[in-house]
Amino acid sequence: MSTTFTLTEEELDLLPSDDDVFQYQQHGWFLSKKLLSDEETALLESASEDFYAGRLDRPLPARPPKLAYWQPSAGSVQRHNDYIHYEDDRIGAILRKPLLGAVAARLAGTAEIRIFQSTLILKPPAPEEASNIVPWHFDRHYWATSTSERMLTAFIPFHDCTEELGTITMVDGSHLWKEVATNDQTSLHFAERDNSELDQMLDENAAFNNAEVTKIPVVIPRGHVNFHHCLTYHGSGANVGDRPRRAISLHLQDGENRYRDFRRSDGRQVAYNHDVLVRRTPAGTPDYADPDYCPTIWRSAES
Repeated sequence: MSTTFTLTEEELDLLPSDDDVFQYQQHGWFLSKKLLSDEETALLESASEDFYAGRLDRPLPARPPKLAYWQPSAGSVQRHNDYIHYEDDRIGAILRKPLLGAVAARLAGTAEIRIFQSTLILKPPAPEEASNIVPWHFDRHYWATSTSERMLTAFIPFHDCTEELGTITMVDGSHLWKEVATNDQTSLHFAERDNSELDQMLDENAAFNNAEVTKIPVVIPRGHVNFHHCLTYHGSGANVGDRPRRAISLHLQDGENRYRDFRRSDGRQVAYNHDVLVRRTPAGTPDYADPDYCPTIWRSAES
């Protein structure tokens, strides 16, 4: 029996309007109203500190080869920890909040939203730390094994997120660009590539589309969420503030998304971390609807 998802009257008022959806379609990103309470963002912060101290509700049963997983031995670098929605029940419960899924569904034009991945992030207040710079990229490059191009990401800071703290920056309208060419390297995560190469890729794609590169740092008030399209270029700068920038990148998939076999030009098969974790479909392929790793967080009553 499928779960019924509902919203309160107050939550219905927080959904994107038709004009908001149009703006998302034109610009490739959307800053929401306040979707999380102060109590929820405070819990995200305290639970994340417990996680960093070693508390886990449900450790991953296997460690995929490209898992981002900061540990104290790594020192004061930018921290990335994948599958936080799986490993921490308190954080996972907030990330599965139906309102987040309902907003994403409105923007993506779909009836169902599932979690695809979640990454806990801490950017330390260290302007000189090279790992704090997130180079220009778009998420779809790393999801080559997914069939959908309607996937999107919710960037959820735990506090007011300012340019000083190194907030996420959008390249406005870049989700509408056509790429210069298919590049085998684009299926590699930005951490596996040189920043200058990614800067060059952004400039080349902009020139190919006769487009200007318009970079917009998104100032996000506490409890608000920035959603961006899976084809929107984005990155972030150094944290020059006096405290860490704490956030979660919640990657979301529409209900139609499925696994596909994707190979580079030399025949090598591309894999996503899920592929060694999720259950198998009857056809034997990774199931991106596995409720443990990719839970449904919204389904409209009409679907």
